[in-house]
Amino acid sequence: MSAEPNPLVSRLSPPPIPSVLAWAREYKGAKGPLVDLSQAVPGYPAHPDMLRLLGEAASSPKMTGYGPIEGEGVLREAYTRHMSALYGAAVSSDNIHITAGCNQAFMSVAIALAGCGDTVALTNPFYFNQETTLSMLGIKRALVECDAQNGFLPDVQSAEKALAGGAKVLAIVTPNNPTGAIYPPALLRDLLMLCRKHGAWLIVDETYRDFLPDGYGAPHPLLTIPGWEDTLILLYSFSKSFCIPGHRLGAITAGASVVAEITKVMDNMQICAPRAAQIAVAGAMPILAGWRAGNRLEIARRADALRAVMAGLPGWEIGAIGAYFAFIRHPFEQLGSSAVAERLAKQAGVVCLPGSYFGEGQERYLRLAFANADAALIGLLAERLR
Repeated sequence: MSAEPNPLVSRLSPPPIPSVLAWAREYKGAKGPLVDLSQAVPGYPAHPDMLRLLGEAASSPKMTGYGPIEGEGVLREAYTRHMSALYGAAVSSDNIHITAGCNQAFMSVAIALAGCGDTVALTNPFYFNQETTLSMLGIKRALVECDAQNGFLPDVQSAEKALAGGAKVLAIVTPNNPTGAIYPPALLRDLLMLCRKHGAWLIVDETYRDFLPDGYGAPHPLLTIPGWEDTLILLYSFSKSFCIPGHRLGAITAGASVVAEITKVMDNMQICAPRAAQIAVAGAMPILAGWRAGNRLEIARRADALRAVMAGLPGWEIGAIGAYFAFIRHPFEQLGSSAVAERLAKQAGVVCLPGSYFGEGQERYLRLAFANADAALIGLLAERLR
């Protein structure tokens, strides 16, 4: 009798990004350079000061030992100041836990809040790594429908149904992955109050928060609502804004009691997030604010370039767009999204993700991570998609 792996893991499909990149490797270059809009990675390098700070921190013998489980004090304090200023709210360092990326932030929070057999509600479409995290933990999912006719915003009645049906947690992403949809502050407030009504948690993944439109202001008012600590948990990634995804650094904002529970999980998962990156980012936050604001404008220009391309392509429609992503409706009614994405990668040299990777009923859509490419490269889509 042979030993078997955990069926909760073995039943999952292989990681999606490598499968799409395998299609890209079959592109022969007939149309020109590859346009890679698959994985969400910054399409420009880290600032020289960021690299300098990383090198200085990594060379310190102090960084070779274990650090505080909750994160380096200097980064927790710097991020606390940033959050307090951004949201106009009193946030304490006791509300902050640093993690090795936002995927780890979500997994540690999921473990802290829900157990095997519990239910967590996700939007449909969802970010696939969050769905597979729940699946491998034996946590059931409920789907909250998003209205394609309303820019893929979550339907409040659908969320109410999921929570009334027993979901312990509602997890959302805004600006959204995969659609790019930006959830209005009033909608986020409604969802928080709905979770409070049902005694459930609201997780808001704000990985792409730094790429909201210029002048948008505070992303939402949730941290100013008295008692937010009893319902709300915010997730964040330093990877995109500072262009350091390989250094794996994220953050959780939550009530102190929840942070204490997450600390138990992290002690068994990683002990501490990468220390050198924490010290470097703490130093970079005040000196790179202007550079980060400039990057926000550059991403907006790339979004405008994609809008212009799509406006001239009959049959192609933008379902939603914002921050890093666009969710594009393709014109091929008889083909599923995987077949369309595979054809585009192999024949047109355009790499994107099938909508079917992100949930049920998404076969007519493709996710384009337009932030990966500059405006000139995006302009090539005008011919590649015809």
